Amino acid sequence: MIFAAGMGTRLKPLTDTIPKALVPVGGKPLLQHVIEKLKNAGFDEIIINIHHFGDQIIDFVASENQFNIRIEFSDEREKLLDTGGGIKKAAWFFDDNKPFLVHNVDILSNIDLSELYTTHIRGNSPGTLVCSDRETSRYLLFDSEHHLKGWFNKKTGETKSPVPSLQPAHYQKLAFSGIHILHPSIFNHMQDLPDRFPIIDFYLSLCDREKITCFIPKELKMMDVGKLNSLKDAEHFLY
Repeated sequence: MIFAAGMGTRLKPLTDTIPKALVPVGGKPLLQHVIEKLKNAGFDEIIINIHHFGDQIIDFVASENQFNIRIEFSDEREKLLDTGGGIKKAAWFFDDNKPFLVHNVDILSNIDLSELYTTHIRGNSPGTLVCSDRETSRYLLFDSEHHLKGWFNKKTGETKSPVPSLQPAHYQKLAFSGIHILHPSIFNHMQDLPDRFPIIDFYLSLCDREKITCFIPKELKMMDVGKLNSLKDAEHFLY
């Protein structure tokens, strides 16, 4: 699943006329970079959630002959559903009881997605989050076995966790990459949730009952192409 429904407010004025997913980097829209990366890793069925200028995304995919794979759309044009709600709405697509990958459209990386998928299956976890040891203001907290235990905002000191009296200093602080793999069994825990909710809060509500793990790529190179000043850097990143 590719998350492409965001408003792209940090990329204004470009996103006044096109969706973030179609902002070009190195002569190709961000969406095309992600689709090609997924295809090269062996993924041949993709669902894309859409909201802002969603019709342009549908038309672009059609103009590329669906990239010669199965591509469907999860339509959020009436109401944005946040990351958790977006996954829940697309549950119908994941009907083969096999793990599926979720990838933000504005993330470029050198992550080996095949290795990630294999690691997830070997770990027998309902959720594997790609994380890295980089500087940020908000961290996910993992124990020594790489199991999710909480969330920490470095600037405010706020924590979220099912662990009583959580002490962030006792855990490994990692930054989430916007790439994760889930098993469809995760939907059993979403049935009673509202249409709209953030996926990280969902993971935190689940991590004391289920094993939510992290995957830390070696020699990771990654870019969040979410701001105007990152577009030029992104071209250097690609080439």
